[in-house]
Amino acid sequence: MEMKIGKSDWIFLLLCLVLGIVAEEAFFRAEIGISYLVFTIAFYALFFYRYRRFSFSHQRLGYLILICIWLMAAGYFLNDNLFFYALNIFVIPALVFFHLILITSQKNIRWNKPVFITYLFSRLGAVLKYNFIFASLIGKVLKQGVDENKYLVWKKVSIGILISLPVLFVVLQLLMSADSQFERMLGGIPQWFQLLNGENIFRIIAVLFCTLTFFALMQALMKKQINAMIQSGDKQTFKIDAIITITVLVLINAVYVLFTIVQFKYFFSGTLQADLTYAEYARKGFFELLFVTLINLTITILVLTFVDKTIGFIKRFMQLLLTTLVLTSAVLLSSAFLRLSMYEDAYGFTFIRVMAHSFMIFLVVIFMYTLIKIWIEKLSLFHFYFISGLLYYTVMNVIDVEQMVVSENIERYEQTGKIDIHYLNSLSYTGVLGLIDLYEENSQLPGLKNILLERKNAANFDMIPWQSYNLKRVQANQELNKIQLE
Repeated sequence: MEMKIGKSDWIFLLLCLVLGIVAEEAFFRAEIGISYLVFTIAFYALFFYRYRRFSFSHQRLGYLILICIWLMAAGYFLNDNLFFYALNIFVIPALVFFHLILITSQKNIRWNKPVFITYLFSRLGAVLKYNFIFASLIGKVLKQGVDENKYLVWKKVSIGILISLPVLFVVLQLLMSADSQFERMLGGIPQWFQLLNGENIFRIIAVLFCTLTFFALMQALMKKQINAMIQSGDKQTFKIDAIITITVLVLINAVYVLFTIVQFKYFFSGTLQADLTYAEYARKGFFELLFVTLINLTITILVLTFVDKTIGFIKRFMQLLLTTLVLTSAVLLSSAFLRLSMYEDAYGFTFIRVMAHSFMIFLVVIFMYTLIKIWIEKLSLFHFYFISGLLYYTVMNVIDVEQMVVSENIERYEQTGKIDIHYLNSLSYTGVLGLIDLYEENSQLPGLKNILLERKNAANFDMIPWQSYNLKRVQANQELNKIQLE
Protein backbone atom coordinates (compact mmCIF):
# COMPACT_ATOMS: atom_id res chain seq x y z
CA MET A 1 0.00 0.00 0.00
CA GLU A 2 1.64 3.17 -1.24
CA MET A 3 0.94 6.13 1.00
CA LYS A 4 1.27 9.86 0.40
CA ILE A 5 0.43 12.28 3.19
CA GLY A 6 -0.69 15.74 2.10
CA LYS A 7 -1.52 18.89 4.02
CA SER A 8 -5.18 17.93 4.37
CA ASP A 9 -4.11 14.58 5.88
CA TRP A 10 -2.05 16.33 8.57
CA ILE A 11 -5.01 18.58 9.37
CA PHE A 12 -7.20 15.49 9.58
CA LEU A 13 -4.67 13.84 11.91
CA LEU A 14 -4.95 16.89 14.18
CA LEU A 15 -8.75 16.57 14.14
CA CYS A 16 -8.38 12.88 15.04
CA LEU A 17 -6.24 13.94 17.99
CA VAL A 18 -9.09 16.17 19.15
CA LEU A 19 -11.49 13.24 18.72
CA GLY A 20 -9.08 11.04 20.67
CA ILE A 21 -9.17 13.55 23.55
CA VAL A 22 -13.00 13.52 23.38
CA ALA A 23 -12.97 9.70 23.49
CA GLU A 24 -10.67 9.63 26.53
CA GLU A 25 -12.80 12.24 28.25
CA ALA A 26 -16.01 10.38 27.42
CA PHE A 27 -15.03 6.81 28.33
CA PHE A 28 -12.12 6.86 30.79
CA ARG A 29 -13.05 9.61 33.26
CA ALA A 30 -16.31 8.41 34.81
CA GLU A 31 -19.26 6.09 34.38
CA ILE A 32 -20.65 6.33 30.86
CA GLY A 33 -23.87 8.28 30.45
CA ILE A 34 -24.56 11.11 28.04
CA SER A 35 -20.86 10.98 27.09
CA TYR A 36 -21.49 8.06 24.70
CA LEU A 37 -23.99 10.13 22.71
CA VAL A 38 -21.62 13.13 22.71
CA PHE A 39 -18.76 10.99 21.40
CA THR A 40 -20.97 9.38 18.74
CA ILE A 41 -21.98 12.82 17.46
CA ALA A 42 -18.34 13.95 17.38
CA PHE A 43 -17.18 10.74 15.66
CA TYR A 44 -19.73 10.86 12.86
CA ALA A 45 -19.28 14.62 12.44
CA LEU A 46 -15.59 14.00 11.73
CA PHE A 47 -16.36 10.99 9.52
CA PHE A 48 -18.85 12.84 7.32
CA TYR A 49 -16.49 15.83 7.16
CA ARG A 50 -13.69 13.59 5.91
CA TYR A 51 -15.98 11.79 3.44
CA ARG A 52 -17.95 14.87 2.34
CA ARG A 53 -17.04 14.26 -1.33
CA PHE A 54 -17.32 10.47 -1.13
CA SER A 55 -20.01 8.53 -2.97
CA PHE A 56 -21.54 6.15 -0.44
CA SER A 57 -23.09 2.79 -1.30
CA HIS A 58 -25.88 0.73 0.34
CA GLN A 59 -27.36 3.98 1.64
CA ARG A 60 -30.79 2.69 2.72
CA LEU A 61 -29.34 0.03 4.99
CA GLY A 62 -26.63 2.48 6.02
CA TYR A 63 -29.17 5.01 7.29
CA LEU A 64 -31.03 2.28 9.17
CA ILE A 65 -27.85 1.13 10.93
CA LEU A 66 -26.87 4.74 11.66
CA ILE A 67 -30.24 5.43 13.32
CA CYS A 68 -29.91 2.26 15.41
CA ILE A 69 -26.38 3.24 16.50
CA TRP A 70 -27.56 6.67 17.62
CA LEU A 71 -30.53 5.19 19.50
CA MET A 72 -28.27 2.71 21.31
CA ALA A 73 -25.85 5.50 22.22
CA ALA A 74 -28.79 7.59 23.46
CA GLY A 75 -29.78 4.63 25.66
CA TYR A 76 -26.87 5.46 27.97
CA PHE A 77 -28.49 8.87 28.49
CA LEU A 78 -32.19 7.88 28.58
CA ASN A 79 -32.11 4.57 30.50
CA ASP A 80 -29.93 2.95 33.12
CA ASN A 81 -29.84 -0.78 32.36
CA LEU A 82 -26.72 -2.64 33.46
CA PHE A 83 -27.22 -5.46 30.91
CA PHE A 84 -27.33 -3.16 27.88
CA TYR A 85 -24.74 -0.85 29.47
CA ALA A 86 -22.17 -3.67 29.39
CA LEU A 87 -23.25 -5.26 26.12
CA ASN A 88 -23.35 -2.06 24.07
CA ILE A 89 -19.74 -1.26 24.93
CA PHE A 90 -18.94 -4.02 22.41
CA VAL A 91 -22.05 -4.00 20.20
CA ILE A 92 -21.96 -0.32 19.21
CA PRO A 93 -18.27 -0.25 18.07
CA ALA A 94 -18.81 -3.49 16.09
CA LEU A 95 -21.91 -1.99 14.46
CA VAL A 96 -20.08 1.26 13.69
CA PHE A 97 -17.26 -0.69 12.01
CA PHE A 98 -19.79 -2.71 9.99
CA HIS A 99 -21.58 0.50 9.00
CA LEU A 100 -18.41 2.27 7.82
CA ILE A 101 -17.24 -0.77 5.84
CA LEU A 102 -20.68 -1.18 4.28
CA ILE A 103 -21.20 2.38 3.03
CA THR A 104 -17.61 2.73 1.76
CA SER A 105 -17.64 -0.57 -0.13
CA GLN A 106 -18.46 -0.96 -3.81
CA LYS A 107 -22.12 -1.01 -4.78
CA ASN A 108 -21.91 -4.48 -6.35
CA ILE A 109 -20.80 -6.09 -3.08
CA ARG A 110 -23.63 -8.16 -1.62
CA TRP A 111 -23.55 -7.61 2.13
CA ASN A 112 -26.18 -10.29 2.82
CA LYS A 113 -23.82 -13.10 1.80
CA PRO A 114 -21.72 -14.87 4.49
CA VAL A 115 -18.57 -14.11 2.51
CA PHE A 116 -19.03 -10.41 3.40
CA ILE A 117 -17.69 -11.32 6.85
CA THR A 118 -14.41 -12.23 5.16
CA TYR A 119 -14.44 -8.82 3.50
CA LEU A 120 -14.91 -7.15 6.89
CA PHE A 121 -11.82 -8.87 8.27
CA SER A 122 -9.81 -7.97 5.18
CA ARG A 123 -10.68 -4.30 5.71
CA LEU A 124 -9.75 -4.59 9.37
CA GLY A 125 -6.39 -5.92 8.23
CA ALA A 126 -6.05 -2.92 5.91
CA VAL A 127 -6.64 -0.56 8.85
CA LEU A 128 -3.94 -2.27 10.93
CA LYS A 129 -1.56 -2.25 7.98
CA TYR A 130 -2.17 1.47 7.48
CA ASN A 131 -0.99 2.20 11.03
CA PHE A 132 2.32 0.40 10.47
CA ILE A 133 2.90 2.13 7.13
CA PHE A 134 2.04 5.52 8.65
CA ALA A 135 4.52 4.94 11.49
CA SER A 136 7.28 4.10 9.02
CA LEU A 137 6.39 7.19 6.97
CA ILE A 138 6.73 9.40 10.06
CA GLY A 139 10.18 7.89 10.58
CA LYS A 140 11.15 8.75 6.99
CA VAL A 141 9.91 12.35 7.39
CA LEU A 142 11.98 12.81 10.53
CA LYS A 143 14.97 11.25 8.81
CA GLN A 144 15.02 13.68 5.88
CA GLY A 145 18.02 16.03 5.87
CA VAL A 146 19.67 14.22 8.79
CA ASP A 147 22.97 12.38 8.53
CA GLU A 148 22.41 8.61 8.59
CA ASN A 149 24.85 7.99 11.44
CA LYS A 150 23.46 10.83 13.58
CA TYR A 151 19.91 9.64 12.91
CA LEU A 152 20.78 6.13 14.03
CA VAL A 153 22.41 7.45 17.21
CA TRP A 154 19.43 9.63 18.10
CA LYS A 155 17.08 6.75 17.37
CA LYS A 156 18.93 4.51 19.81
CA VAL A 157 19.10 7.29 22.42
CA SER A 158 15.33 7.82 22.14
CA ILE A 159 14.70 4.11 22.62
CA GLY A 160 17.00 4.11 25.65
CA ILE A 161 15.16 7.08 27.17
CA LEU A 162 11.78 5.43 26.66
CA ILE A 163 13.03 2.25 28.34
CA SER A 164 14.63 4.17 31.21
CA LEU A 165 11.70 6.45 32.09
CA PRO A 166 9.49 3.92 33.91
CA VAL A 167 12.49 2.40 35.67
CA LEU A 168 13.80 5.83 36.77
CA PHE A 169 10.35 6.82 37.97
CA VAL A 170 10.09 3.79 40.29
CA VAL A 171 13.74 3.99 41.48
CA LEU A 172 13.64 7.70 42.28
CA GLN A 173 10.38 7.33 44.19
CA LEU A 174 11.89 4.53 46.27
CA LEU A 175 15.14 6.44 46.92
CA MET A 176 13.27 9.58 47.97
CA SER A 177 11.14 7.54 50.33
CA ALA A 178 14.25 5.95 51.81
CA ASP A 179 16.27 9.15 52.34
CA SER A 180 14.68 12.53 53.16
CA GLN A 181 17.96 14.40 52.52
CA PHE A 182 18.10 12.96 49.00
CA GLU A 183 14.52 14.07 48.53
CA ARG A 184 15.33 17.63 49.69
CA MET A 185 18.37 17.68 47.40
CA LEU A 186 16.23 16.96 44.38
CA GLY A 187 14.05 19.92 45.39
CA GLY A 188 11.20 20.42 43.00
CA ILE A 189 11.95 17.41 40.82
CA PRO A 190 9.36 15.18 42.57
CA GLN A 191 6.65 17.62 41.50
CA TRP A 192 7.62 16.94 37.92
CA PHE A 193 7.24 13.22 38.49
CA GLN A 194 3.79 13.80 39.96
CA LEU A 195 2.75 14.87 36.49
CA LEU A 196 3.93 11.49 35.20
CA ASN A 197 1.91 9.30 37.53
CA GLY A 198 0.38 6.09 36.26
CA GLU A 199 -3.04 7.60 35.63
CA ASN A 200 -1.75 10.43 33.45
CA ILE A 201 0.49 8.08 31.48
CA PHE A 202 -2.51 5.80 30.86
CA ARG A 203 -4.61 8.74 29.68
CA ILE A 204 -1.91 9.90 27.26
CA ILE A 205 -1.61 6.38 25.87
CA ALA A 206 -5.41 6.14 25.54
CA VAL A 207 -5.58 9.44 23.63
CA LEU A 208 -2.77 8.41 21.26
CA PHE A 209 -4.28 4.97 20.70
CA CYS A 210 -7.72 6.42 19.91
CA THR A 211 -6.19 9.07 17.66
CA LEU A 212 -4.24 6.59 15.56
CA THR A 213 -7.18 4.16 15.44
CA PHE A 214 -9.61 6.81 14.16
CA PHE A 215 -7.04 8.17 11.70
CA ALA A 216 -6.13 4.76 10.29
CA LEU A 217 -9.76 3.64 10.07
CA MET A 218 -11.01 6.65 8.14
CA GLN A 219 -7.90 6.92 5.96
CA ALA A 220 -7.80 3.24 5.00
CA LEU A 221 -11.45 3.26 3.91
CA MET A 222 -11.04 6.22 1.57
CA LYS A 223 -10.34 3.91 -1.37
CA LYS A 224 -13.08 1.52 -2.34
CA GLN A 225 -11.51 -1.90 -2.57
CA ILE A 226 -13.05 -5.16 -3.66
CA ASN A 227 -11.80 -8.52 -2.59
CA ALA A 228 -11.58 -11.33 -5.13
CA MET A 229 -13.36 -13.51 -2.62
CA ILE A 230 -16.35 -11.16 -2.74
CA GLN A 231 -16.59 -11.42 -6.51
CA SER A 232 -16.83 -15.18 -6.28
CA GLY A 233 -19.03 -15.11 -3.18
CA ASP A 234 -22.10 -16.44 -4.93
CA LYS A 235 -20.33 -19.64 -5.91
CA GLN A 236 -21.38 -22.15 -3.30
CA THR A 237 -19.30 -25.32 -3.16
CA PHE A 238 -20.48 -27.06 0.02
CA LYS A 239 -23.65 -29.12 -0.48
CA ILE A 240 -25.74 -31.54 1.61
CA ASP A 241 -27.32 -34.56 -0.06
CA ALA A 242 -31.12 -34.36 -0.38
CA ILE A 243 -31.81 -38.03 0.50
CA ILE A 244 -29.72 -37.80 3.70
CA THR A 245 -31.53 -34.58 4.61
CA ILE A 246 -34.98 -36.11 4.07
CA THR A 247 -34.06 -39.08 6.29
CA VAL A 248 -32.94 -36.77 9.10
CA LEU A 249 -36.04 -34.57 8.78
CA VAL A 250 -38.44 -37.54 8.84
CA LEU A 251 -36.92 -38.90 12.07
CA ILE A 252 -36.83 -35.49 13.80
CA ASN A 253 -40.37 -34.62 12.73
CA ALA A 254 -41.68 -37.95 14.03
CA VAL A 255 -40.37 -37.11 17.50
CA TYR A 256 -41.76 -33.56 17.40
CA VAL A 257 -45.20 -34.67 16.20
CA LEU A 258 -45.38 -37.15 19.09
CA PHE A 259 -44.35 -34.42 21.54
CA THR A 260 -46.96 -32.06 20.07
CA ILE A 261 -49.70 -34.66 20.60
CA VAL A 262 -48.65 -34.98 24.25
CA GLN A 263 -48.68 -31.20 24.67
CA PHE A 264 -52.21 -30.87 23.29
CA LYS A 265 -53.34 -33.79 25.43
CA TYR A 266 -52.77 -32.18 28.82
CA PHE A 267 -50.89 -28.88 28.69
CA PHE A 268 -53.00 -26.78 26.38
CA SER A 269 -56.18 -28.36 27.78
CA GLY A 270 -55.35 -26.94 31.23
CA THR A 271 -54.62 -30.28 32.95
CA LEU A 272 -51.19 -31.29 34.23
CA GLN A 273 -49.49 -34.30 35.67
CA ALA A 274 -50.80 -34.97 39.18
CA ASP A 275 -47.39 -34.74 40.83
CA LEU A 276 -46.47 -31.31 39.41
CA THR A 277 -47.71 -27.79 40.13
CA TYR A 278 -47.91 -25.20 37.35
CA ALA A 279 -44.79 -23.43 38.61
CA GLU A 280 -42.81 -26.69 38.87
CA TYR A 281 -43.89 -27.77 35.40
CA ALA A 282 -42.99 -24.36 33.94
CA ARG A 283 -39.55 -24.38 35.52
CA LYS A 284 -38.97 -27.99 34.48
CA GLY A 285 -39.10 -27.54 30.71
CA PHE A 286 -38.81 -23.91 29.63
CA PHE A 287 -35.11 -23.72 28.78
CA GLU A 288 -35.13 -27.20 27.22
CA LEU A 289 -37.95 -26.26 24.86
CA LEU A 290 -36.35 -22.94 23.93
CA PHE A 291 -33.04 -24.67 23.19
CA VAL A 292 -34.75 -27.32 21.03
CA THR A 293 -36.55 -24.55 19.13
CA LEU A 294 -33.21 -22.89 18.35
CA ILE A 295 -31.83 -26.24 17.17
CA ASN A 296 -34.80 -26.60 14.82
CA LEU A 297 -34.21 -23.11 13.43
CA THR A 298 -30.55 -23.97 12.82
CA ILE A 299 -31.49 -27.19 11.00
CA THR A 300 -33.99 -25.32 8.83
CA ILE A 301 -31.41 -22.67 7.89
CA LEU A 302 -28.79 -25.30 7.02
CA VAL A 303 -31.22 -27.21 4.82
CA LEU A 304 -32.40 -24.07 3.02
CA THR A 305 -28.83 -22.88 2.48
CA PHE A 306 -26.80 -25.99 1.66
CA VAL A 307 -29.10 -28.76 0.40
CA ASP A 308 -29.10 -29.45 -3.35
CA LYS A 309 -31.99 -27.75 -5.09
CA THR A 310 -33.78 -30.81 -6.42
CA ILE A 311 -36.93 -30.85 -8.53
CA GLY A 312 -40.20 -32.73 -8.57
CA PHE A 313 -41.41 -35.00 -5.78
CA ILE A 314 -38.23 -34.83 -3.65
CA LYS A 315 -38.28 -31.04 -3.61
CA ARG A 316 -41.95 -30.85 -2.59
CA PHE A 317 -41.53 -33.57 0.01
CA MET A 318 -38.59 -31.70 1.55
CA GLN A 319 -40.62 -28.49 1.63
CA LEU A 320 -43.42 -30.33 3.44
CA LEU A 321 -40.94 -31.76 5.97
CA LEU A 322 -39.45 -28.32 6.61
CA THR A 323 -42.94 -26.86 6.98
CA THR A 324 -43.77 -29.57 9.53
CA LEU A 325 -40.54 -28.77 11.38
CA VAL A 326 -41.41 -25.07 11.53
CA LEU A 327 -45.00 -25.71 12.67
CA THR A 328 -43.95 -28.16 15.41
CA SER A 329 -41.32 -25.61 16.45
CA ALA A 330 -44.16 -23.11 16.81
CA VAL A 331 -45.87 -25.53 19.18
CA LEU A 332 -42.64 -25.89 21.20
CA LEU A 333 -42.30 -22.12 21.32
CA SER A 334 -45.91 -21.68 22.43
CA SER A 335 -45.42 -24.28 25.15
CA ALA A 336 -42.26 -22.52 26.39
CA PHE A 337 -44.08 -19.16 26.31
CA LEU A 338 -46.96 -20.48 28.42
CA ARG A 339 -44.59 -22.16 30.87
CA LEU A 340 -42.75 -18.91 31.42
CA SER A 341 -46.03 -17.02 31.88
CA MET A 342 -47.11 -19.48 34.59
CA TYR A 343 -43.73 -19.18 36.27
CA GLU A 344 -44.07 -15.40 36.34
CA ASP A 345 -47.55 -15.71 37.84
CA ALA A 346 -46.07 -17.84 40.63
CA TYR A 347 -42.81 -16.00 41.32
CA GLY A 348 -43.07 -12.54 39.75
CA PHE A 349 -41.35 -10.77 36.89
CA THR A 350 -37.61 -10.31 36.39
CA PHE A 351 -35.50 -8.69 33.70
CA ILE A 352 -34.32 -12.07 32.38
CA ARG A 353 -37.88 -13.44 32.18
CA VAL A 354 -39.20 -10.41 30.30
CA MET A 355 -36.22 -10.56 27.91
CA ALA A 356 -36.94 -14.26 27.33
CA HIS A 357 -40.56 -13.40 26.51
CA SER A 358 -39.48 -10.73 24.03
CA PHE A 359 -36.94 -13.08 22.44
CA MET A 360 -39.63 -15.72 21.89
CA ILE A 361 -41.83 -13.12 20.17
CA PHE A 362 -38.84 -12.27 17.98
CA LEU A 363 -38.42 -15.98 17.17
CA VAL A 364 -42.07 -16.12 16.06
CA VAL A 365 -41.32 -13.40 13.49
CA ILE A 366 -38.20 -15.28 12.37
CA PHE A 367 -40.11 -18.56 11.97
CA MET A 368 -42.90 -16.88 10.03
CA TYR A 369 -40.42 -15.48 7.52
CA THR A 370 -38.57 -18.81 7.38
CA LEU A 371 -41.84 -20.59 6.59
CA ILE A 372 -42.38 -18.23 3.65
CA LYS A 373 -38.78 -18.77 2.54
CA ILE A 374 -39.36 -22.54 2.35
CA TRP A 375 -41.85 -22.01 -0.49
CA ILE A 376 -40.39 -18.83 -2.05
CA GLU A 377 -36.74 -19.67 -2.64
CA LYS A 378 -35.61 -16.29 -3.99
CA LEU A 379 -35.98 -14.64 -0.55
CA SER A 380 -32.78 -13.99 1.43
CA LEU A 381 -32.61 -15.35 4.97
CA PHE A 382 -29.54 -13.42 6.14
CA HIS A 383 -30.94 -10.13 4.84
CA PHE A 384 -34.13 -10.47 6.90
CA TYR A 385 -32.43 -12.00 9.95
CA PHE A 386 -29.88 -9.17 10.16
CA ILE A 387 -32.36 -6.32 9.78
CA SER A 388 -35.00 -7.83 12.08
CA GLY A 389 -32.33 -8.74 14.67
CA LEU A 390 -30.94 -5.21 14.54
CA LEU A 391 -34.39 -3.68 14.96
CA TYR A 392 -35.27 -6.07 17.80
CA TYR A 393 -32.08 -5.27 19.72
CA THR A 394 -32.50 -1.52 19.18
CA VAL A 395 -36.13 -1.58 20.34
CA MET A 396 -35.17 -3.49 23.50
CA ASN A 397 -32.56 -0.79 24.17
CA VAL A 398 -35.02 2.05 23.79
CA ILE A 399 -38.21 0.82 25.50
CA ASP A 400 -36.65 0.42 28.99
CA VAL A 401 -37.32 -3.24 29.82
CA GLU A 402 -36.79 -2.62 33.53
CA GLN A 403 -39.73 -0.21 33.54
CA MET A 404 -41.89 -3.05 32.24
CA VAL A 405 -40.54 -5.34 34.99
CA VAL A 406 -41.33 -2.77 37.69
CA SER A 407 -44.82 -2.04 36.33
CA GLU A 408 -45.73 -5.74 36.06
CA ASN A 409 -44.50 -6.47 39.59
CA ILE A 410 -46.45 -3.54 41.06
CA GLU A 411 -49.58 -4.67 39.22
CA ARG A 412 -49.04 -8.21 40.56
CA TYR A 413 -48.64 -6.74 44.07
CA GLU A 414 -51.96 -4.92 43.78
CA GLN A 415 -53.65 -8.21 42.83
CA THR A 416 -51.88 -10.68 45.13
CA GLY A 417 -50.09 -8.62 47.79
CA LYS A 418 -46.77 -10.30 46.86
CA ILE A 419 -43.67 -8.40 45.80
CA ASP A 420 -39.90 -8.72 46.12
CA ILE A 421 -38.73 -5.23 47.07
CA HIS A 422 -35.10 -6.40 47.31
CA TYR A 423 -35.17 -7.46 43.65
CA LEU A 424 -36.57 -4.07 42.63
CA ASN A 425 -33.79 -2.45 44.65
CA SER A 426 -31.22 -4.52 42.75
CA LEU A 427 -32.39 -2.99 39.45
CA SER A 428 -31.21 0.35 38.14
CA TYR A 429 -32.73 3.71 39.08
CA THR A 430 -35.95 2.55 37.40
CA GLY A 431 -36.33 0.13 40.32
CA VAL A 432 -35.83 2.97 42.79
CA LEU A 433 -38.64 4.95 41.13
CA GLY A 434 -40.83 1.86 41.45
CA LEU A 435 -40.03 1.56 45.15
CA ILE A 436 -41.00 5.20 45.64
CA ASP A 437 -44.36 4.51 43.98
CA LEU A 438 -44.81 1.51 46.28
CA TYR A 439 -44.02 3.61 49.35
CA GLU A 440 -46.60 6.21 48.37
CA GLU A 441 -49.14 3.42 47.99
CA ASN A 442 -48.20 1.45 51.15
CA SER A 443 -45.61 3.05 53.45
CA GLN A 444 -45.93 0.16 55.92
CA LEU A 445 -44.50 -2.45 53.57
CA PRO A 446 -41.81 -4.27 55.65
CA GLY A 447 -38.24 -3.18 54.86
CA LEU A 448 -39.22 -0.63 52.21
CA LYS A 449 -38.58 2.46 54.34
CA ASN A 450 -35.05 1.33 55.26
CA ILE A 451 -34.18 0.66 51.61
CA LEU A 452 -35.35 4.12 50.56
CA LEU A 453 -33.47 5.76 53.45
CA GLU A 454 -30.24 4.12 52.30
CA ARG A 455 -30.92 5.21 48.73
CA LYS A 456 -31.73 8.77 49.83
CA ASN A 457 -28.54 9.07 51.89
CA ALA A 458 -26.52 7.81 48.94
CA ALA A 459 -28.27 10.30 46.61
CA ASN A 460 -27.28 13.21 48.85
CA PHE A 461 -23.60 12.37 48.26
CA ASP A 462 -24.05 11.46 44.60
CA MET A 463 -21.86 13.87 42.63
CA ILE A 464 -22.66 13.29 38.96
CA PRO A 465 -19.92 14.27 36.46
CA TRP A 466 -21.12 15.37 33.04
CA GLN A 467 -20.02 12.09 31.47
CA SER A 468 -22.38 10.10 33.72
CA TYR A 469 -25.42 12.33 33.29
CA ASN A 470 -28.48 10.08 32.95
CA LEU A 471 -32.14 11.07 32.99
CA LYS A 472 -33.30 8.11 35.12
CA ARG A 473 -30.56 8.76 37.66
CA VAL A 474 -31.41 12.45 37.95
CA GLN A 475 -35.15 11.72 38.15
CA ALA A 476 -34.65 9.09 40.88
CA ASN A 477 -32.45 11.41 42.96
CA GLN A 478 -34.98 14.23 42.65
CA GLU A 479 -37.86 11.96 43.75
CA LEU A 480 -35.80 10.63 46.68
CA ASN A 481 -35.16 14.18 47.88
CA LYS A 482 -38.89 14.98 47.70
CA ILE A 483 -40.15 11.95 49.62
CA GLN A 484 -40.64 12.27 53.39
CA LEU A 485 -39.24 9.19 55.18
CA GLU A 486 -38.81 10.42 58.75
